[in-house]
Amino acid sequence: MLNHTEAAEKQYLQRITGLLHQTISRLAGNLTDTYREIIEAKKYVWHNISQLDPAERAANVIDIGLSINAGEKSKDKLRKLYKLEQSPYFGRVDFKRNTEGESEPFYIGIHSFSAEDHQTNLVYDWRSPVASLFYDYGTGQASFQAPEGNVEGEITLKRQYKIKNGSLEYMIETSMNINDDVLQKELSSTTDEKMKNIVATIQQEQNAIIRNESSHELIIQGVAGSGKTSVALHRIAFLLYKYKGTITSKNVLILSPNKVFADYISNVLPELGEENMLESGFEDLAAGELAGICAFQTFYEQVTELTEHDDPRFRERIAYKATSRLVGEMNSFIEYADEAFFTPNDITVGKFTIRQEELRNGYASQFRMPVKLRLEKLAGQLIANCRSQDGEKPDPSTTKKLKAAIKKLYKHSNLLSLYKGFYDHLGMPELFKYSQSKTRTVEYSDVFPLIYLKHYYEGLSPFEFVKHILVDEMQDYTPIQYAVLSLLFTCKKTILGDSSQSVNPYSSSSLEEISKMFPGAETVELTKSYRSTLEINSFAGKIKVNPSLVPVERHGEEPRVLKCDDAEEEWRRIAELLNDFVSSGHHSLGIIVKTRRQAEEMYQHLKLSLPSLPVHRLDFNSVQFQEGVVVTTAHLAKGLEFDRVLIPGADAANYSQDLDQSLLYIACTRAMHQLALTYTGKPSPFLP
Repeated sequence: MLNHTEAAEKQYLQRITGLLHQTISRLAGNLTDTYREIIEAKKYVWHNISQLDPAERAANVIDIGLSINAGEKSKDKLRKLYKLEQSPYFGRVDFKRNTEGESEPFYIGIHSFSAEDHQTNLVYDWRSPVASLFYDYGTGQASFQAPEGNVEGEITLKRQYKIKNGSLEYMIETSMNINDDVLQKELSSTTDEKMKNIVATIQQEQNAIIRNESSHELIIQGVAGSGKTSVALHRIAFLLYKYKGTITSKNVLILSPNKVFADYISNVLPELGEENMLESGFEDLAAGELAGICAFQTFYEQVTELTEHDDPRFRERIAYKATSRLVGEMNSFIEYADEAFFTPNDITVGKFTIRQEELRNGYASQFRMPVKLRLEKLAGQLIANCRSQDGEKPDPSTTKKLKAAIKKLYKHSNLLSLYKGFYDHLGMPELFKYSQSKTRTVEYSDVFPLIYLKHYYEGLSPFEFVKHILVDEMQDYTPIQYAVLSLLFTCKKTILGDSSQSVNPYSSSSLEEISKMFPGAETVELTKSYRSTLEINSFAGKIKVNPSLVPVERHGEEPRVLKCDDAEEEWRRIAELLNDFVSSGHHSLGIIVKTRRQAEEMYQHLKLSLPSLPVHRLDFNSVQFQEGVVVTTAHLAKGLEFDRVLIPGADAANYSQDLDQSLLYIACTRAMHQLALTYTGKPSPFLP
């Protein structure tokens, strides 16, 4: 057997790193030569441009362009090789095909590698077909799907490695899928500023999601800390690898909840050798669709209003517009509007008359078009055929008047008027209210019903260049948002989130409701939680029960709930916890509060009382996630993780409503290793 002992493995590693170093040196030299040639070619064209005919100039420009492209490809390959030089591989699987007599070793790494004098790979990319053996099987009978078909055989050996800076730190031989010791070592490490790739610890159920090629819509319900976002990003990396040439990162869009989260995950795809995909948010889409129509309240502003004010009617409006019933009622209204809101009658301008019957038949014949386009086309056709008794055509002034008269036959002259008409039609006009009446700013809950109605009234333009869309935090989006999503994006979709982690229970969507919007979707659940210790998971589970969650058995300190006699003592406890963090080996501590106002007060107080402590304020305008002490709200902390979490103000006055329960659960489940809560007065009823 190849490399039977650990000593032999170390020698083999030295050989591979040596070959990598040689390849890097050669490629770097070639790249330098290429760039030098490009510079010389550009100089030649510049100095001789007057003497070159157009064909020669064009040929030189093409040659320079090809050289630049080749240089960029070499640069990309070099970046991957530098990464491999630090850690060439993390796994090995020896596989004996049923048709062959001996086992063949396959080393699995983050990228593939073969030296010039080797016909086969020395390291196989984690996304390659044979690598699925490493993730899906222990030793024994196994198979993988190769391009030539299903290959069956037996895994005779399986090893996992930790290689850092080219040195073997440890090697574990295992008969299991992913050895628990390796997983525990990875989970016990501290956080980074960015989300890390998980190629060395991908679990079997995660691998099935990553390599799913068949689902047009894949919905991933994952408990807190299940790695669902990371799995979804690895799925995108796999699809880009599998369909290279057909789909690129420029054809993939992620709808992320905020800019900080987008920054936090921005390392994963580049680490896996892919360019970052396009990033946007539902509000960015809305801003494009409602430009020139109305301003709107943001989701963050809606959550702020809910957490800082108690308005039952505001909650009622949000709750109604978050139901699947709304989609059905809007569809019924659109059918009704088509019949009831266009009321034709004879139109006469001077010597010209357009008959009621012509108007009715012409409007009905264009039923597939949006209303405004139908009216425009109807007016154009009828006016073009309109003649006076003397056979005259309408002059420009008459044409303008006829066109205006035809458009007035439709009851509503703009989208907002039609949208208000929807609630009048329902007999519930109180469900529409401007957030700011002076500026005609609509509430956030009205944004996507408006866009859905815009599809009928003005039309929407689908994003045809997007071939795959990734939607994170699915529970915070309503059925009408998913209906709009389907109109704008007809491509494949990966939708993920956790029904237990809604920052707004009045407008959250369950897995069942989302599935109704995509009847053919495949649904998978990730129930194992890897982020937090068993003690933190147990504590959070008493705040909000989630029977689906199965914690990985990694132990740590019990969460601390610290009762304080007054605000002064609470500040002193917070300072003690911060000083303890500074002297620890941990990298990040999240101070998570309920409201934006509380976050600002906490941030300002810490800057004054602990000026030497680097503290970062994370709000909706932030674009970057940073290590150290971060002050933020539960809403913005969602999707992030910290070595330690501190939750001040965990009292009954602050956390007592349904919304508060969700926010407290989210805050607790951000902690990887340590969790502390402080309060004065009565504790929150949700605390264990």
